[in-house]
Amino acid sequence: MFFVISYAAFTSARRAEQNQVWVGLAKETAHQLGTPLSSLTAWIDILREKLDTEEDSMMFDEMQKDIDRLVLIAERFSKIGSVPELEKNRVVDVLQNGVDYISKRASKKINIFLVKDTDVNLFALLNPPLFEWVLENVMKNALDAMEDTGEIHVYAFERDGFINIDITDTGKGISKNNFEQIFEPGFSTKKRGWGLGLTLARRIIEEYHHGKIFVKESSKRHFDFLN
Repeated sequence: MFFVISYAAFTSARRAEQNQVWVGLAKETAHQLGTPLSSLTAWIDILREKLDTEEDSMMFDEMQKDIDRLVLIAERFSKIGSVPELEKNRVVDVLQNGVDYISKRASKKINIFLVKDTDVNLFALLNPPLFEWVLENVMKNALDAMEDTGEIHVYAFERDGFINIDITDTGKGISKNNFEQIFEPGFSTKKRGWGLGLTLARRIIEEYHHGKIFVKESSKRHFDFLN
């Protein structure tokens, strides 16, 4: 009994230490990004004043969109380790934002759909920047699994008082033995990758939104997540 208690205490302490490392790295990343992003925004404002042709204006608008995206990423990292504010949001709007963002960055041979049968009247307490981060991570993994062609379907519905979000793709899938492992830090089936995206996704869903994320089923041409 003594050894069991000692092991549990050691495991808990080690997990807490790992969490502190996670939080420290995330917040330091956000801090380091802050200064150059502010500087880049200022430089764009200066260039706008000196170069005011229509073509230049369009270029600066696109540059500003990229900077705004980096600001959002920094904001997401800064929220790791803190208790995020959850506000009532219409689920379909948050899902649409995630789908739109990934669609613009995916191959033209890959189609991403927000299923029409998705309940538009579902509302939930969410932190949109963090929740959209989860959607992006899951869909990016789906894109990697499909390589050049395929489809991703996103669907939300209510069952037994819970909101369910299914994300399915036509990728190559994974073996059942890896259903849990894919959420572990450092695990990746890709040649390139740190294996952190789905780990962050689980943390955001389970610790911040008090939900569950897991692989529902997978086969040769089917890979299904359920939040």
